Amino acid sequence: MRIRRVITTREGGHSERPFDSFNLGGKVGDDPAALAANRRKLAEGVGVGQQRLVWMEQIHGRTATLVEGPRERAVEASDALVTAVPELPLVALVADCVPVLLGDPDSGVVAAVHAGRLGARVGVVVSALKTMREAGARIDRIEALLGPAACGQCYEVPAEMRDDVERHLPGSACKTRRGTAGLDIRAGLWEQLAGAGVAGIGIDPRCTMESRELFSHRRDGPRTGRTAAVIWAEPEDES
Repeated sequence: MRIRRVITTREGGHSERPFDSFNLGGKVGDDPAALAANRRKLAEGVGVGQQRLVWMEQIHGRTATLVEGPRERAVEASDALVTAVPELPLVALVADCVPVLLGDPDSGVVAAVHAGRLGARVGVVVSALKTMREAGARIDRIEALLGPAACGQCYEVPAEMRDDVERHLPGSACKTRRGTAGLDIRAGLWEQLAGAGVAGIGIDPRCTMESRELFSHRRDGPRTGRTAAVIWAEPEDES
């Protein structure tokens, strides 16, 4: 199977400020018509019918849900989606949290994970790997992409919070460019994935707080949009 991954930017959509313009988040206060147009455009870009995009109701937890077909509504109370169904794109929405896209090309099992500070701390990626394995994936065949997120140089937190997350997600503690306590969630997740035996780990180095082409809750406040990270498997072209 061929694993496909897409990460959107905020450009090229239909939403007005402050959601301009390619917002894909449904609970941020955007105009429903603009949101619907953006989601249609995403489906067209991916090359599937809109009804095949699978969304999730993200709650910053560690629940990973196995999806066996299209869903009429977002999967409830889940921060990771896993499927072995070809051409069924899974979507994670982010605006500073880490989108983690996992795929085993041999089995065709894929996962989309929303890994913010809370979810990463309680093991949402570990839950996703476990569910992928139960669906037929092998950890040593899985390839991971850690998408754009708030970088450690920007992500300032209280020292007590940094130390607490570090205890649960080793490798995440850092200092910001100001010399204050910070968190690099991608660094901690990289260590977690490598320690689990994942075959390959790539990182999109963009920082959502620094890159104006991406949405950022920490930079712009609660009235901002959401970027989509999408993954799916498709059969190899035998021609």
